[in-house]
Amino acid sequence: MDPLGAPSQFVDVDSLPGWTDTYEAKQLDSRQNPVQKAQVDIRSPFPYRKDINAKIILWKGDVALLNCTAIVNTSNESLTDKNPVSESIFMHAGPDLRDELQKLKGCRTGEAKLTKGFNLAARFIIHTVGPKYKSRYRTAAESSLYSCYRNVLQLAKEQAMCSIGFCVINSLKRCYPLEDATHIALRTVRRFLEIHGETLEKVVFAVSELEEATYQKLMPLYFPRSLEEEIQSLPYLPADIGNAEGEPVVPERQIRITEKPGVPDDASDEEGLEADLSFIGSHAFARMEGDVDKQRRLILQGQLSEAALQKQHQRNYNRWLCQARAEDLSDIASLKALYQTGVDNYGRTVMVVVGRNIPVTLIDMEKALLYFIHVMDHIAVKEYVLVYFHTLTNDYNQLDSNFLKKLYDVVDVKYKRNLKALYFVHPTFRSKVSTWFFTTFTVSGLKDKIHYVESLQQLFTAIPPEQIDLPPFVLEYDARENGPYYSSYPPSPDL
Repeated sequence: MDPLGAPSQFVDVDSLPGWTDTYEAKQLDSRQNPVQKAQVDIRSPFPYRKDINAKIILWKGDVALLNCTAIVNTSNESLTDKNPVSESIFMHAGPDLRDELQKLKGCRTGEAKLTKGFNLAARFIIHTVGPKYKSRYRTAAESSLYSCYRNVLQLAKEQAMCSIGFCVINSLKRCYPLEDATHIALRTVRRFLEIHGETLEKVVFAVSELEEATYQKLMPLYFPRSLEEEIQSLPYLPADIGNAEGEPVVPERQIRITEKPGVPDDASDEEGLEADLSFIGSHAFARMEGDVDKQRRLILQGQLSEAALQKQHQRNYNRWLCQARAEDLSDIASLKALYQTGVDNYGRTVMVVVGRNIPVTLIDMEKALLYFIHVMDHIAVKEYVLVYFHTLTNDYNQLDSNFLKKLYDVVDVKYKRNLKALYFVHPTFRSKVSTWFFTTFTVSGLKDKIHYVESLQQLFTAIPPEQIDLPPFVLEYDARENGPYYSSYPPSPDL
């Protein structure tokens, strides 16, 4: 306890400068011009969010001194680790903390357990155990570290905590590379706030002088403080940015382990599938994954279950996604054939495809497919609409039906489920006929979502004009063919 009249050594989180404060001051000094909306073709999977940034604080200091609802302690499985963070927490909390920890009977790696704060300014302490890092077991370490942050946040949510102070959970003693660990920490917190942001008011990253530079470098990737910083940070995101919750996803390192190795998922087809896997080895490990060629043969015979088909399709899509994140696709991006714009009348994200900007005969169409996946993966998790400008396209811009079929087959089910409308702008008679054949005989479930749009005025009844960036040649063509558009028209829910 502080002597009467002495200033408190504890630091109130509300007195700390926010993540955006120093940046805004820097912007005022440099008087940089913000990025205009029309300049942005691709948004980051971690877009600029002022509401989320307002909750974030990066602070160089001792987490034990924070006055917030809870602070995080990183320890070992017996909760007796002697590292600088733990020792400071024990020193300031007093002897009652050790007695309380003995009742917990330890903590497993990746788990989180709660105690009182005792003499700390923080009301609670959340204890967690980070993984030991070995490069050969990197996947397991990534998953465990993600679990540490996720379980701490989940516990804070369940206890209705307002603020939480994170130490750097990966300790030097456990040999986890600081930069790799920081990526996991930041993206896990970011994804949690996207989903459960209303439950937390402040999240403090309390770092040492050694850790501060790494956090300063990587935080703009996950918490960009302006549209300009978002675009500048995009090329520096790692290939693996995790799933919708930030959890690491590395399909190449995954092994599908079934409850009954060697036995097909669909028990009813057991006899027909013949579980003889002797040609890939007789031991149990060899039976963890079925023979790929045999699975393909069974698909053709219609014998593989729907669940098994879905799993196989998901694995295939994840391979494409990882390749898309690792590939240099700058040449495809420079075409400006696919970009995100505003929202439609229902608040759904609008994606634009410009047919004239796709030189089909001059580009690698497999890279075009990878680019589509790279841009659309995080868009398709929510409802969205596509606007395809067929304006002034010619034979060199016509997407082959085989390519479109491959695209439709490769993409994840979320693309198809969350696509609510496809607006086909300035169609020709030939393109309508081709589209009808494609949606009738090649793919299913798409025909009812297609709306043919003859003029921009018709398009603007579904998407406000200020919410869509139009290529100049589209505006010129429409004005020439349909006359200049006037804004005095009633909004319409459908086309």
